[in-house]
Amino acid sequence: MVLMALLFSIFITVIGAIGFVSPAKLIRFVRKFQISAGLYLVAGFRVVFGLALFFAADSSRAPEVIRVVGIIVLVSGLITPIFGLDRFRRILNWWSTRPAAFQRVWAGFALAFGLLCAYAVAPCFPF
Repeated sequence: MVLMALLFSIFITVIGAIGFVSPAKLIRFVRKFQISAGLYLVAGFRVVFGLALFFAADSSRAPEVIRVVGIIVLVSGLITPIFGLDRFRRILNWWSTRPAAFQRVWAGFALAFGLLCAYAVAPCFPF
């Protein structure tokens, strides 16, 4: 689970970096998930990432924080399908009409979140 948590954290970091550098590329990437299968894929990603964080928490640098973050990510994955595809599309359309600076700030949050998770989980990974 530690390796999985680290890989998911790196993936989120990369997505955040892409969005920070080029918000248009991030929007094009996210638009690919505007179908039912895409919504369930995102939900599954969140559930698996949340479980990976939760189970990797004991050997992380910040076990309590990582455990709580894992639970939050897991719950967000479980409720993602409840919000539905229509709401996802409306949020994405709203977000894509915001200024690039706004989009970069949110991508920066994703970048920072991914880096924080990777930093916290990395000591567990045997190099």
